Amino acid sequence: MTHLTSERRALLAKVATLYYEKNMTQAEIAKLLDISRPQVSRLLSEGRQEGVVEIIIHHPIDKNTLLKQTLKDYFGLKDVRLLKTGEIGYAQLVERLGVIAARHLEEMLDDDMILGISWNTGVYQVVNALRAARKKKVTVVQLTGTVGSVNPMIDGPDLTRWLAQTLGGQYKYLPAPLLVESAQTRQVMLKDRSIREKMDLMGKLDMALVGIGSLSPGLSSFLLAGYINENELREIIRQGGVGDVCSYHFDLHGRVLPLELHNRLIGVDLETLRKTPYVIGVGGGLDKAAAILGALRLGVIDCLITDEVAAKAVLKMAEAGSAKR
Repeated sequence: MTHLTSERRALLAKVATLYYEKNMTQAEIAKLLDISRPQVSRLLSEGRQEGVVEIIIHHPIDKNTLLKQTLKDYFGLKDVRLLKTGEIGYAQLVERLGVIAARHLEEMLDDDMILGISWNTGVYQVVNALRAARKKKVTVVQLTGTVGSVNPMIDGPDLTRWLAQTLGGQYKYLPAPLLVESAQTRQVMLKDRSIREKMDLMGKLDMALVGIGSLSPGLSSFLLAGYINENELREIIRQGGVGDVCSYHFDLHGRVLPLELHNRLIGVDLETLRKTPYVIGVGGGLDKAAAILGALRLGVIDCLITDEVAAKAVLKMAEAGSAKR
């Protein structure tokens, strides 16, 4: 805005009043004030630019808005971003969720923040879609140990470095595997100075980006990475498992399963995530609805990025469970 004289502001207000309140045409206003019609048009534009006129559009509340608000209220979330889904495949769905999450991340990040990221295809799509308009001095921390996946682009170290470079910040690797041979080995590795430093840094996170993993055979990150076989996956499901966040498996009620493999994980723990001010969880598709519900009940997610189909299924399951009590 520029500094306007009182006379100029009065003229802008008069033209706006004639046009918006008196419903006069621009030609009628021009004739009344003895100026040209283009001058009237320019005065109306100037009035909006200088704040003399404010135009408020009252959009009708659509189902998407109501669905988002219902999810926020039901699970006590800080924010929800929904993708309007049509007839698209799972790969396209994950890609589009990545774009939505990337735009939200760009909105929320600020200089000197510490951002932690996990690993999976959903997180990869977020990093792939990120186009930071302004470089931000963000420190990106790898939240879980290295998977050693056949596709390194979805693994922790590469995602951490890629995201930090996109943001113009620095990255901190977690120099350890995701899963070690025994709980004793884990305890020994956690005493390593370099690993301990990264683990301590996780306690200072401002924000975290995590994927919501499913236990469906075609979607299970643990199965695809070769950490468990199909029989072991079936056993986790038999125990009530529906999904995982940062490799901690949980049931539909958000209860962490008593799995031996949890004692061998190297990475952020769930309590640290709960204490993180803002955790963005990404996951979508009907097959992931149970995993999303369990993740929300786990109490680590502040912002959910998902699609309408999954969101409706999550609410339906949640309400059905409440009705049975």
